[in-house]
Amino acid sequence: MKTNINSLLAQIKTIFFLCLIFFSLNSHGQQQSNYNKKKVLETNILPGAYSMNDYLPLLKGKKVAVVANNTSMVKNTHLVDTLLAMGINVIKWFGPEHGFRGNQADGKEVADAVDARTGIKVISLYGNHKKPSKEDLKGIDVVLFDIQDVGARFYTYLSTLSNVMEACADNHIPLILTDRPNPNGFYMDGPVLDTAFASFVGLHPVPIVYGMTIGEYARMINGEHWIKSLDTCRLTVVKCKNYTHSFHYQLPQKPSPNLPNMSAVYLYPSLCLFEGTVMSVGRGTQHPFTIFGHPKYVSGSYCFTPKSIPGVSDNPPFKDELCYGHNLEESCNLISDHGQVELFWLIGAYNTMQLGPAFFTPYFDKLAGGPKLREQIMAGKSSDEIRKSWQPGLKAFKAIRAKYLLYGE
Repeated sequence: MKTNINSLLAQIKTIFFLCLIFFSLNSHGQQQSNYNKKKVLETNILPGAYSMNDYLPLLKGKKVAVVANNTSMVKNTHLVDTLLAMGINVIKWFGPEHGFRGNQADGKEVADAVDARTGIKVISLYGNHKKPSKEDLKGIDVVLFDIQDVGARFYTYLSTLSNVMEACADNHIPLILTDRPNPNGFYMDGPVLDTAFASFVGLHPVPIVYGMTIGEYARMINGEHWIKSLDTCRLTVVKCKNYTHSFHYQLPQKPSPNLPNMSAVYLYPSLCLFEGTVMSVGRGTQHPFTIFGHPKYVSGSYCFTPKSIPGVSDNPPFKDELCYGHNLEESCNLISDHGQVELFWLIGAYNTMQLGPAFFTPYFDKLAGGPKLREQIMAGKSSDEIRKSWQPGLKAFKAIRAKYLLYGE
């Protein structure tokens, strides 16, 4: 009898969660978009790195350090190779998380190296050495920063930018940032970070999705005095061409190993919160950040088994274990059409797993920017109630953001 009751309860939970997803899909489908959005190909928009006449004069005759990775492309050629071909004296290369060629697994400490292709010394800015030291910048006349962002606060390239700006300010070295479009730049959403919970996955008081290019964000870091230097960074932003925040920019390269396509990029601001829970977001599969699940998840309509994938996920959660969950790839249209951080997947998983506080790990509060979201979910708050609580913070941030925009809405 007890087994039958447990089986019945599991079926009821499954039906409830599937109904929740169905209701959310339909309610979002009926919403009117707040943005006059247009999807455009990447060839219609020119990143700042393409406008070489705007920044080459600032580099010629100088000893240059470049902060770049695999996304730092000028058409089909890497920026560093392009600069060297133009006679620019690039003497040092700084690489962020995932390495300077973008082929290191998530969270893996990246060692200093010499780039085999160019012979340039590469200094890692991930691991124990996240900020360029005075010795690193000795003899450098100018730093050039060119990395593709994805528009989510916990994406670590933003923290690398902030640390580089601080180091440049400390050492009175100008920083040139060649801007790139934000693929999630068409909306703002999520809780604003409480700076008491600042970390490398969120340094500044911004929402999860901030709706700014990395160049605009750099201007905000300077203008709001968010770096710990006595001086501001001598910043020059080389603007993108033909870009506005109303466009959906399609990335020409994957920005990091576990964001392999645009579906993952759109879902990332919502699904990354699962990284602070007991759930898997598909690391170690071919569908990271478009699926989620757990070996004991009873409501799953999709199965996957994480494996070790060198250079992508060396030791993923639930390695070699069968997980049950959901494939949300088609649901990325919820994000790309309506622009918001979705919570119903997270709330549904919390209710289904019935683990209480044990559903969350300490990492969750860092990703969420504080304890409030976790506390709201545990208190049984609905998605609408939680989203309503975000609005005062978003309104205040929007006023700050407006001061630093370089592109139209």
